Amino acid sequence: MVAERVEVLSRKAGESHGWHWNSDGRGEFTVGEAEAEVPRGTRVILHLREGEDEFLEEFRLAAIVRKYSDHIALPIRFGTGEEVKTLNRASALWTRARSEITEEQYKEFYHHVGHAFDEPWLTIHWRAEGKIEYTSLLFVPETKPFDLFDPKRAHRVKLYVRRVFITEGVEGLLPPYLRFLRGVVDSEDLPLNVSREMLQNNPMVARIKSGLTRRVLSELARKAEEDSAAYATFWTNFGAVIKEGLYEDFEHRDSLFKLLRFHSSRGGEGLVSLDDYLGRLKEGQEEIFVIQGDDRDSLLASPQIEGFKARGVEVLLLTDPVDEFWVSAVGAYKDKKFKSVTRGGIDLGKIKADDPAGTPERPQAAEGELATLIALFKTTLGEQVKDVRSSQRLTDSAVCLIADEGDMDMHLERILRQHKQVTATATRILELNPGHPLIRRLAGDAGQPGAADRLADVAWLLLDQARIVEGEQVPDPVAFARRFGSVLEKGLIG
Repeated sequence: MVAERVEVLSRKAGESHGWHWNSDGRGEFTVGEAEAEVPRGTRVILHLREGEDEFLEEFRLAAIVRKYSDHIALPIRFGTGEEVKTLNRASALWTRARSEITEEQYKEFYHHVGHAFDEPWLTIHWRAEGKIEYTSLLFVPETKPFDLFDPKRAHRVKLYVRRVFITEGVEGLLPPYLRFLRGVVDSEDLPLNVSREMLQNNPMVARIKSGLTRRVLSELARKAEEDSAAYATFWTNFGAVIKEGLYEDFEHRDSLFKLLRFHSSRGGEGLVSLDDYLGRLKEGQEEIFVIQGDDRDSLLASPQIEGFKARGVEVLLLTDPVDEFWVSAVGAYKDKKFKSVTRGGIDLGKIKADDPAGTPERPQAAEGELATLIALFKTTLGEQVKDVRSSQRLTDSAVCLIADEGDMDMHLERILRQHKQVTATATRILELNPGHPLIRRLAGDAGQPGAADRLADVAWLLLDQARIVEGEQVPDPVAFARRFGSVLEKGLIG
């Protein structure tokens, strides 16, 4: 690439004459006995093209050697006489046994290969033997790499073939959801002259990928079992990335399930696994309840989980954007379906509460009066709501919005709308809390003459209140302000 002509002079030990190979790189070459005496060994002479003088400079050559041949077992030297310098380390750390390597040496190598300044959170070093052989030395960083959420989703693991560097970040060597890994993979079976394009479709690379993935997931599961506090740090950094594998990698989905950790409505700072959750299912509970949102605190305060918390039914709090996609793709875990508490179709009545006797019953709106209020709200709000219903999920809030069972989850719709993937807002169901003092008072007034006119502004205000709680904008702020002032004036809300 940089020479207009290449000569190779070579003489085998024990032979009296040498050989001369010559080519201009255009598809032909000549070879024959060398005319002059040739020392034992091989000499390669490059006649550089015009403008390629940089390859005569020591620092440029040294950089090339360190990048591509740093770990070849033989020393590569530069210079003549007493000025000879060794440019490569001539040692591949990953080829040595684990017992021969200190933690300090692992740490130094991690800094070198990962261009990192933090400490390795986990070191995974092993040799695979069998039909294909390769050695792997991988590191999980202690902190998030700056490019963790780069759209290219490329890993930074270097591929070597028999200690010779081939490429970094080759597609197909690791799944994208393990892109936080740093380190090296050294194959004994791949050809040295393999191109990046050939690697992407090479069956050996696919088998190495499968082996690497199984081993990494196994090591992460072991770490989670042995040290839950340390694993919580890993999960905080890389949990959102690991979840991508749930809808991309069906082969390893069961292993990925073991790694999942969540905050839940039980409170506290601890994380729970799916098996932890299943071990606490209530009598009559057939689903894994989840709620998606932007942050843990807002989800804990969400009206949709009030009824679940009151009954002691645990709800998993999902705060990563990727949660919207893997939950629908996976569907269930150990025959228990994932169910969003912001959707309809949930019957809390069939789930046995922790201590029904210890939970005081709140007075409820009379059934007939509530039905009248619901009918009045439906007429007033018209097409702004899909339905108006009495709620089982509310205990403290007066109203909330939910998605119909077959509709898109509200949080997912908000994310897609922010990214201009959808424009229209789906019509939602408005649920009323029959035990809330305001709803009881409104239900008692709904059957009186002139109630439709008196309660119209209240109906709209309650709908807007539910929208605000969900993080939605009020469609008509001017009308909202007018209604709010009108209701205050009439003294219906203290």
